[in-house]
Amino acid sequence: MTDRLRHATLRQLQIFIIAGEASSFARAAEVLHLTQPAVSMQMAQLAEAVGVALFEKRGRNLVLSQAGHILLPYAQRVAQSLRDASDALDVLQGNYQGKVKIALVTTTRYFAPRLIAQFQSQHPHIELDVSIANREAVIAQLEAGEIDLALMGRPPPRTPVVAEPFARHPHGVIAPPGHRLAGKKRLDPQKLANEPFIYREVGSGTRSAMEFFFAEHQISPPMHREMSSNESIKQAVMAGMGLAFLSLHTIGLEQETGRLVLLDVKGLPIVRTWYVLYPATKLLTPAAQTFQEFMVTEGPAFMESMFPGSSKLPKH
Repeated sequence: MTDRLRHATLRQLQIFIIAGEASSFARAAEVLHLTQPAVSMQMAQLAEAVGVALFEKRGRNLVLSQAGHILLPYAQRVAQSLRDASDALDVLQGNYQGKVKIALVTTTRYFAPRLIAQFQSQHPHIELDVSIANREAVIAQLEAGEIDLALMGRPPPRTPVVAEPFARHPHGVIAPPGHRLAGKKRLDPQKLANEPFIYREVGSGTRSAMEFFFAEHQISPPMHREMSSNESIKQAVMAGMGLAFLSLHTIGLEQETGRLVLLDVKGLPIVRTWYVLYPATKLLTPAAQTFQEFMVTEGPAFMESMFPGSSKLPKH
């Protein structure tokens, strides 16, 4: 098998990554303080080494060719590996610092910021780059190698990951306080069969837990509306638009103020697990490992203080 990249240089890959991400030789030249002809020459040499064009013109625009699209994620991994190696060498020399990219699923916004603030107070030398997105977007970032760690519920089925639990994650059915089922004890799930529900979007962990519960009890409540935001769903339920199946970690304030109630339904709450996880193929940097260990060792006590019972992890 021909080693197409044996003559490629790290500098060429660095230029290629920036030019490919920006679809612009001019942008690569600006970022790397090179002339545009120098960038063009380096990309021509890289294309010659690979044996196929990496960019092509579409009208006035420069875009990656099919080969360029294939090469880009591999080049990005090489660049990330070099950054990881630099972090490891910093640790060896006593310069213990680094940057950790963390993605959070949207439901974690009700507790993760406080956890992150606690970590930062203990490790001010470690920089955290935090993003919040829905489950599918976080999984996509994991698969693309764009992040070091993720906080989410059910681990992704397609991507091999190392997943460490740090808290229980209960889900239940919420209603406005004046609802006819509010205050009833040990409701049979069949009582929900004809109640309109506000659903989370397909692919979310909450939607998956809800569908599991409905299938287990052979009910299919009518869907009044689908929403991708927990806040929008809570507002809709408070307005009397329907019931909702939500994470109980999202409704603490509304329960305390009496704006929402949790229905007492047999078989609920369904308890899932919160995980800190990363791709099984990824070697964690010392900084990322520090955050991962913090979540496993200190996360349970923190979650217990916010949500009593969270530290009693279910058996798998």
